[in-house]
Amino acid sequence: RLLGDEHPSVATSLNNLAGLYESQGRYSDAEPLYIEALAMTKRLLGDEHPSVATSLNNLALLYDSQGRYSDAEPLYIEALAMTKRLLGDEHPSVATSLNNLALLYDSQGRYSDAEPLYIEALEIAEKRLGANHPDTITYRKNLEDLRRNRQP
Repeated sequence: RLLGDEHPSVATSLNNLAGLYESQGRYSDAEPLYIEALAMTKRLLGDEHPSVATSLNNLALLYDSQGRYSDAEPLYIEALAMTKRLLGDEHPSVATSLNNLALLYDSQGRYSDAEPLYIEALEIAEKRLGANHPDTITYRKNLEDLRRNRQP
């Protein structure tokens, strides 16, 4: 009520509530909130803003967790492209987006699509965050798991 219906903090709250619902497995409750948060963020901040990329990624993660890969993939791709444009090719958020898209491909058995994305995410993280950062360790493990799992 203090901020009104249209405020960036309201969009953030919608995203947070959607994330809570998602963590509880309440996907049908989470989806409309993520969609509303994305639309509000675009209206308030414009189509090209890091918060829009975050909202796209959140919705993609929801679809991905439901196995709705054809819905998730274009959102991940759009979020990745936007993050690169806005923050630069070597920003840690780019590594996160690369890893998310790689995980999607990996879960579909699209290993040749996933591997270069894991590699790029790992290279960015090692350079920008350091070898011992939790994200770097996660990306390294994801790449190692992919390579181990695709061996006969």
